[in-house]
Amino acid sequence: MRQILSKWIERYFSDEEALLLFVLLGASLIVILTLGQALAPVFAGIILAFLMQGGVNRLRQLNVPHLLSVILVFLAFVGGLGALLLIVMPLAWKQSVNLFNELPGIMSEIQSVLLLLPERYPGFISEERVLELINLAAAELSQMGQWVVTFSLNSITSIIALLIYLVLVPILVFFFLKDGSSLTRWWVSFLPEKRDMMTQVWHEMDDQIANYIRGKVIEIIVVGSVTYITFIFLGINYAALLGILVGLSVLIPYIGAALVTLPVALIGFFQWGWSSEFMYLMIAYGIIQALDGNVLVPLLFSEAVNLHPVAIIVAVLVFGGLWGFWGVFFAIPLATLFKAILSAWPKAKQQPMIEAEAVAEAE
Repeated sequence: MRQILSKWIERYFSDEEALLLFVLLGASLIVILTLGQALAPVFAGIILAFLMQGGVNRLRQLNVPHLLSVILVFLAFVGGLGALLLIVMPLAWKQSVNLFNELPGIMSEIQSVLLLLPERYPGFISEERVLELINLAAAELSQMGQWVVTFSLNSITSIIALLIYLVLVPILVFFFLKDGSSLTRWWVSFLPEKRDMMTQVWHEMDDQIANYIRGKVIEIIVVGSVTYITFIFLGINYAALLGILVGLSVLIPYIGAALVTLPVALIGFFQWGWSSEFMYLMIAYGIIQALDGNVLVPLLFSEAVNLHPVAIIVAVLVFGGLWGFWGVFFAIPLATLFKAILSAWPKAKQQPMIEAEAVAEAE
């Protein structure tokens, strides 16, 4: 067993650069797990600056000075953040409160509809089973109410944390955009001169991760805005809240669209019933999903990440379980990074040598 383990270590970790990359990845993971909450504003600033670096580069290509390019992109970022905080979030919060206040009435309507099922389909569902479902839904609603009360009690701490983020993150974003090149050179100076594998991984991931994250942000904004405008035109209640949900649903491939269909259908059904308005709503929602999957996604992700759907789902489950929302958001880039590291690992270069040694021993 010791000999097998020794050969395995020699095969995969005999290269000094591979060993250094493994140590760096392990140290980064330890820092994120132990100091992630304290350094969250720094991580957020790095991510946002990484997203906006493409805008700075495009302005530089138009012969705009670097500092002016940074200022223009930063002002656009501040304007978008202000619109999100002052317009979108208050509207979504107001509609969320209204929806929560109307939940008891919606639950009563659901209960009355469910109690009719045993009478119409006595062979498929019993009244006892319907009552169990109603009690389970009531218990979940009670837990939701307790969560709202707890959130209200902790709102002062949340507001202080939000204010800290609103002050620190924009400052960090500005300096990361302004001095990103010098900070990168400073960090690279600590690495060994021979770093072919790290360079290969970096070049492979730089374009893919940047294009994916920027494309995903654009997809969220476009899908959410189009959904909101469409729902406003159709007159459905909670259009802003549903627009945000539909926009965020694109974060989870193959799953998000299916999950968000339920609240859209339920709110539309309890507002209009089985009417033509409800059918128009579902048709419009289906058209939005079809255009997103067949037009917007191929346009934004022309250089699509080559990952199997099973790998994508597993990455969403694993990283989402570890880091929540941000884990879901970065699941595909992290899975792509993992794949790039496996592809660049020096085992492929050593494999012919191992096979030659095996042939020599056999002779």
